[in-house]
Formats: sequence, C-alpha cells, structure tokens
Amino acid sequence: MTLFYEKYSAALYGVIFRIVKKEEVAEDVLQESLVKIWHSFQSYDASKGRLFTWVLNISRNLAIDKIRSRQYRVNSRTQPIEESAALRQAAEPSFRPEHIGLQEMTRQLNPEQKQIIDLLYFGGFTQSEVAEELNLPLGTVKTRARAAIKVLAKLIR
Repeated sequence: MTLFYEKYSAALYGVIFRIVKKEEVAEDVLQESLVKIWHSFQSYDASKGRLFTWVLNISRNLAIDKIRSRQYRVNSRTQPIEESAALRQAAEPSFRPEHIGLQEMTRQLNPEQKQIIDLLYFGGFTQSEVAEELNLPLGTVKTRARAAIKVLAKLIR
C-alpha cells in the first residue's frame, strides 16, 4: 500500500481537489478512496482497463458523491466565523437586536410551517431544495412559508 500511495496519491488528490475545491475535504475523500480501493482490490479486472483508470474512477466517484451529499451542501452554505465579513464590518444602523430571538418565535408556528422556516432561514435551503427534501410540491412549500411569515410578522408586532 505504501508503494501504491507513493505512486498514485498526488494524481488522485489533484483530481479530487478539482472537484471538491477544499483541501480538508479533498484529503478526507482521498483517504476514503484509498480505503475503498484497499477493500475492493480483488474486484479489479486488468482485462477491463489499467489500474490507474480504475482507481481514478473510484476516487472521482467518491468526490462527486461528497459534493452531492446533503451534509456537504449545508456546510458549504455556511462559513467559519473567522472568514465572515461580519468581523470586518460594523453593524448596519437598521440592525435591531430584538430580532435575534426569531428562532424562538418559530416554536409558536405549527409543525409544518416551523419545519419549512427552519430549513429555509436557518438551514440555508432554497424553496426548491426544501420541496425536494420534504418531498412536497413547490407550491405547498411557498404557501406554508408565506403563511408562516404572516404569523411571525404578527408575533413581532
């Protein structure tokens, strides 16, 4: 495995990095790839292609699976506080700290509305993504979101 790693890791890492675009994620996917290659090596068939092509496809597929995963999408919507523009900017004059408790206010919504608001505003999902995630028609998501916003507006007043 050491020889294999020395020979192929740099090329595999390069392909993975081009897909995931983050060093830490690329390193994790490379490690997952090497483990998968190790465990499935007996399925490699030299008559179907070169070893490099086989391991490259495994690595590429794992990288694509990673960026398609829900966890990756949610994590890529948020930034670490160290990278946030909020640290470099003063608060807007219109900033009203009393609105910080909005998440607590959502507890007063019915469960269907709360679930949609949580995904939209606190999860960073688009309406289309919420519809897909909850297996609901897009119109239903929009209607529930609109109704929830009306309830929240009344609570804020």
